[in-house]
Amino acid sequence: MKPASIPSKRGIGKWGLPAILLCGLAGFFATGLHQLISWETVARHYAEISHFIEQNRTASYLGFVLFYTAVVAFSLPIASLLTLAAGALLGWPAIGLIVVAATAGASLLFIAARGLFRDVLRARAGPFFAKLEAGFTKNAFGYLLFLRLMPAAPFWAVNILPAFSGMRLAPFIGATAIGIIPGTSVYVAVGRGFDHLLAQGKTPNLAVLNTPHIWLPLAGLALLALLPTVYRQIRPTGKKDQPHDPS
Repeated sequence: MKPASIPSKRGIGKWGLPAILLCGLAGFFATGLHQLISWETVARHYAEISHFIEQNRTASYLGFVLFYTAVVAFSLPIASLLTLAAGALLGWPAIGLIVVAATAGASLLFIAARGLFRDVLRARAGPFFAKLEAGFTKNAFGYLLFLRLMPAAPFWAVNILPAFSGMRLAPFIGATAIGIIPGTSVYVAVGRGFDHLLAQGKTPNLAVLNTPHIWLPLAGLALLALLPTVYRQIRPTGKKDQPHDPS
């Protein structure tokens, strides 16, 4: 009789974190939290939240970072709301807090996706996965930076996409932290303008986020970040690639 197999630490690490993140996402909707966390809730309790932050600023900063990290790691669809609300409630320090928290949460999701999905895609996608992996690893940092700066790129999808390639964690963290600073700054600045509306118990008009003066500068930064990658693709091969003439 063979002894029962004991799960290896590698197996637990490979499946444990993805399972936790998937359960957290499912629990967010199953428990109704997606209906509780809304602009109406923020406006209704804005005075109490503001008072608590004023009396417990350090604890509020730490609690916000932990909560925002979990929101990003679980891919909960409330990150934009939290960013704007943080601009109104926490002020300009929210930029640094969000960059740290979003980078941490994105890194957790990247690690989970790399452990869970990469082997599956490698086995099923075949040549397609090989091409995707080769293309992304040519300039993974620059390409990820472009995706982070592009306003239309879903944040959760950009967290997972690099996991399909051979991108290492350190460049992922660097490109994520740098790439989300402009967009975070814009959202926090817009959130600062919501302060007086929320104080009156009103919900803000989010249509301002779709105006060209918001997304055009971010799109311009994204294109600038992509220029080095484009240059590497179109630059001439140079003399070192030409055949040597012995005469």
